[in-house]
Amino acid sequence: DANGMPLYPFDKDEAGKSNCYDQCASNWPPLAADASAAAEGDFTIVDRTDGTKMWAYKGMPLYLWVKDTKAGDTTGDGVGGVWHTAVEGM
Repeated sequence: DANGMPLYPFDKDEAGKSNCYDQCASNWPPLAADASAAAEGDFTIVDRTDGTKMWAYKGMPLYLWVKDTKAGDTTGDGVGGVWHTAVEGM
């Protein structure tokens, strides 16, 4: 993200649709997009069912991980076998 924190896609999401809410979203906060955000290139906006918007890369929603505490941490990579560090060319 803009602060150097890693981003993660969730294997249980679908392109353009987030399936991470409630406790999931507490642990994996969605990468929030403000109301004025506009899609650019491979970065798009996903509307969440709770009325918020989040960023996606090539349609896949992007999340932060609460246990990453500083730029460069990637402690969420591989969690539950369904979270992976976002990489170019995803």
